[in-house]
Amino acid sequence: MPAGRHALLTVSVMAATLMQALDSTIANVALPHMQGSLGAASDQISWVLTSYMVAAAIATAPTGYLAARFGMKRLFLAAITGFTITSMLCGVAASLPQMVVFRLLQGLCGASLVPLSQVVLLNINPKEKHGSAMAMWGMGVMLGPILGPTLGGWLTEVYNWRWVFYINVPFGILAFLGLSAGLPADTRTAAPKLDVLGFTLLSLTIATLQLMLDRGETKAWFESTEIVIYAGLTVLLLYLFLAHTVTTPSPFMPLRLFANANFVSGLVMIAVMGVVIFATSALLPPFLQNLRGFPVITTGLAVAPRGAGTMASMLLIGRFGNRIDSRWMMFVGMLLTAQSLYMMAGFNLDVPVSGLVASCVLQGVGMGLVFVPLTTITLATLQTRDRADGASLYSLIRNVGSSIGIAAAFAYQTRMTTVNHAYLTEHVTAYTPALAQYLNAGSGLETALGLAGVAAEVQRQAGMLATIADFKVMTWGVLLATPALLMFRKAKPDPAAPVEHVALD
Repeated sequence: MPAGRHALLTVSVMAATLMQALDSTIANVALPHMQGSLGAASDQISWVLTSYMVAAAIATAPTGYLAARFGMKRLFLAAITGFTITSMLCGVAASLPQMVVFRLLQGLCGASLVPLSQVVLLNINPKEKHGSAMAMWGMGVMLGPILGPTLGGWLTEVYNWRWVFYINVPFGILAFLGLSAGLPADTRTAAPKLDVLGFTLLSLTIATLQLMLDRGETKAWFESTEIVIYAGLTVLLLYLFLAHTVTTPSPFMPLRLFANANFVSGLVMIAVMGVVIFATSALLPPFLQNLRGFPVITTGLAVAPRGAGTMASMLLIGRFGNRIDSRWMMFVGMLLTAQSLYMMAGFNLDVPVSGLVASCVLQGVGMGLVFVPLTTITLATLQTRDRADGASLYSLIRNVGSSIGIAAAFAYQTRMTTVNHAYLTEHVTAYTPALAQYLNAGSGLETALGLAGVAAEVQRQAGMLATIADFKVMTWGVLLATPALLMFRKAKPDPAAPVEHVALD
């Protein structure tokens, strides 16, 4: 393939990847501003995030079928066009119902962008450059969620919340023009048959699981009949999907995918990494804003070094990755990630910015060393015909893992905040020396001002202890998942790779 065309495709694919990845978190910090503008209640504004996540998770699954049915180029261009248009519609939404509908459409259109970008980069690069290609792709996928809150906070503060959606327009135009010119025309192939029942069961499983995770926090989890119903439906639908998959002759997810040991191992590992990546991203901003009192922009800048660490490790992998066994890189990355979480578990309410930056950079480096080799070793050994299905399932598991991770992190934090608050309250007496030093001169427990100050500080300390508990659990989770690297087998050359590479020239 000519160097110019290869560069054009790479830039265009990265623009599409970054555009979709940013939208997974860029709207988070703008939610309070949207709430007032759209006239939504505090428990309703979360639908802006939920609608997008549910739609994207459901629409990720059929990417392989759609690419085979309509052609990769047609699907890619249609997805970019739809995502760009719906982003503009989100920006002009005048009410919450409009915003939820537009976000649903945005999630449906953008779901296939990440798996398709993986497939295109693997197909346009020879086998020996798959590591560097996935390193470049990983920058977009990982930097998007990490930098999303920073960019979203800046756009909201300097302009207004609508610009967190308008920012997608230039990326969409660039990606569309580049892919239109660079991707070869689709070749006609036999139209595959869609397993409608399998797709329906999987979609309903994802939808009920996402609803359970998103509403569990506000409904006291399994103390609520609604959440119990969602959980029961999720288990039942998942069982029906699995039973249907193993008994039908043409399942929605080809069973031959699961004969590849690296692919199955990769699904397990990406679920773990999805939990760590997104749970940490979800925990740090509330800690900095609510407990440390940082403004939105400062919070975004404080966590941005994690992205710098990720970029540094990915550039290193792109240069030297082909000379080092992927399993050793992932092992080092898991240890660095665990060390960074251990450092975060040592935070307190006076943690210096230098300590925060150091832990974020270390975590960025560690996750980069895991994510890129993991993606490469998981997908590169699949046959060409299976890569679209494999990439869509890989992205789906990553998204489900992130949803479970965020929900579990906040649920555990809420529970531990309550436990620690009760424990600390037991020690709040007029005879506690530390409390006596804390109270302002002239204020005591007998005054309203003194009581309010103590109550606020107890809640703050309980929240800090709960955040520490979350990071401790994640540290152990990463360490316990590390032995799973033994399941991987060293990637062998794919005999189909030279053929597929020439076909795109």
